[in-house]
Amino acid sequence: MNDSRIDRRRFLAAASAGLAGAVAGCSEPRGSEPIEGGSTQTIDRDNVADGSVYTDVYEAIIDSVMMVRVLGVDDPLTGNERRGQGSGFLYDDRYVVTNDHVVAGGAEVDLQYINGDWTSTQLVGTDPYSDLAVLEVDHVPDAATPLSLATQRPVVGQEVLAVGNPYGLEGSLTEGIVSGVNRTVDAPDRPFSFPNVVQTDAAVNPGNSGGPLVDLEGDVVGVVNAAGGDNIGFAISAALTDRVVPALIEDGEYEHSFMGIGLTSVDRIIAQENDLERATGVMVTDVASGEPAEGVLQGADRTVTRSGEPIPVGGDVILEMDDEPIPDRHALSAFLALETSPGDTLEIRLWRNGTETIESLTLGAR
Repeated sequence: MNDSRIDRRRFLAAASAGLAGAVAGCSEPRGSEPIEGGSTQTIDRDNVADGSVYTDVYEAIIDSVMMVRVLGVDDPLTGNERRGQGSGFLYDDRYVVTNDHVVAGGAEVDLQYINGDWTSTQLVGTDPYSDLAVLEVDHVPDAATPLSLATQRPVVGQEVLAVGNPYGLEGSLTEGIVSGVNRTVDAPDRPFSFPNVVQTDAAVNPGNSGGPLVDLEGDVVGVVNAAGGDNIGFAISAALTDRVVPALIEDGEYEHSFMGIGLTSVDRIIAQENDLERATGVMVTDVASGEPAEGVLQGADRTVTRSGEPIPVGGDVILEMDDEPIPDRHALSAFLALETSPGDTLEIRLWRNGTETIESLTLGAR
């Protein structure tokens, strides 16, 4: 860890000691030009309010958070090119992390730091399955230092801050708590989900995407990627970011583990219709042809109707993977994303046809 990160952490630890216990992403500027610069560029230290620990966190990290401007994005509605906008943060001395959906399809990507400096970038790598992207920048101001990823998993109730550029309003901060962890969130208009997502009630809006969700030490808990509705926002976890980003820097891509199955969490109704003693585990609803699970796992062979709803019957129920309990699809997604790699062979404990059995499955790459 470099000295600047240590100094930031010491500063924030001291400051916090006195404190009592839809896609958010790439927005298109609307109407007039978004705010350039602003009062955050020059602060009169002799005539400001005292602020709070949130102010301390903000001032410690804001030089490392930037506005992302994307040129040449195809508008799916008009077919014309438009300009997109999001947020990003400095990951190391020359690389910036943002969202894949912020930069996807752009011809050029420029960044503006809070001090007003602009820089051009080169796209290093993108990963749609985690909604992460890495840019290499041509210029980094002296005051900008890399932000650290949180090493501890977040917990519900933990205070967090979202820093970014909603609707082009640069350098905005909102505060809230972690509202949920280990969520599985469907990707908009795509046939896959983002695993191990952090849920927060900190306000995030279009333009926040790619910006950091940080704890009170200024460490990145997640990369903001979506607003789900009133008082709900989502961020790609630091744990997944820590796996994906180094690979994007090194190889330009990241390979995700893949089983090739359809699945659903076992609820009370599924358990009853499949003679299960407990409503836990993940039912395999179907197995894709030619994928790793073919010939190893069995999908549901029929459905029954219960209160007008089709209920899968006869499929394998995954209970454990490599001795790790799999109580629902969120746990399965997180386990694959954080604990496995393509080519790994897993021992899977199943409930099949009324008895427990063990199968081995070698993961493929998505």
